[in-house]
Amino acid sequence: MILADMPLWFLRAFAISFGLIWGSFLNVVIYRVPRGMSVSHPPSHCPGCGKPVKPYDNIPVLSYLILRGKARCCKTPMSPRYPLVELIGGLLSLAVVEVIIARLPLSTPLARAGAIYLADFAAGLSLVAAAFIDAEHMFLPDGITLGGTVIGLATASLRGMSYVDAFIGGAIGFAVVWVPFVFLYERLRGRPGMGTGDAKLTMMAGAFFGWPGVFFVLFAGAIQGTVGALAIFLVRGKIEEPEAVVADRAEMKRLADEGDEEAKAILADDPLANAPEPGLAQARIPFGPFLILAFLEFLFAGPWLLSTYARALGL
Repeated sequence: MILADMPLWFLRAFAISFGLIWGSFLNVVIYRVPRGMSVSHPPSHCPGCGKPVKPYDNIPVLSYLILRGKARCCKTPMSPRYPLVELIGGLLSLAVVEVIIARLPLSTPLARAGAIYLADFAAGLSLVAAAFIDAEHMFLPDGITLGGTVIGLATASLRGMSYVDAFIGGAIGFAVVWVPFVFLYERLRGRPGMGTGDAKLTMMAGAFFGWPGVFFVLFAGAIQGTVGALAIFLVRGKIEEPEAVVADRAEMKRLADEGDEEAKAILADDPLANAPEPGLAQARIPFGPFLILAFLEFLFAGPWLLSTYARALGL
């Protein structure tokens, strides 16, 4: 079968439904991974009373609307993040179909089109989870960044790249962040300017897009991060660490004070072990979500961006 054998309305309907389902699973990942919990066990349960969630109360978006944002069992309010993430999953899946799959030649084998869809959707979906996790806990899970790098390397041919270019892109992506902003910055200032998670994220960008994608993700992410930080500062008058980071640090210090050696070791290596000094220049803001936004921008508009840039240079 080829892509022409599948009507576009069917692809769109499948994409939205499939994306909503995986968006629902994404909520599990966002909540459980930072807490060191399994994403498969136990099954979904009420955060208020712990009762298992019935399948008919776990329908993406619809269940939240029917239950008016409260658990059926104990009326515990549910975060609006749940339907938001589910909607993002559906829209992301639809965007992959509309922007990437629908523009492939109609003679493309359906198996190849499906592989391209799965690779791009998996990358985008995992990065959405990473963005929410980093925004709340200020860390990027290795399972997402390193796993995404492996996917990028393994599927390079689906994007018309050689495996060598993907590998070189990944190496450049890691080096351009880790060398100046982690290794050298820490030796000059006594603390890293960026986390190693950010370096692994740009490594993933290089594995997917090669070196041009690395520099777009890094610079577009930096510009968007700066604008975002200034906007937060202008609205709130200050930039505060996420509540979860403050709470985790307080708990670790409590355990360390009680003689917990593991907690002491964690604090010794944790760049977030101490509260930031006052002032906008010393403020901490999660950079991952802005890098991820730039990654998604390049995923959907990369060819157009590169061709526009080439025309501007007269190439």
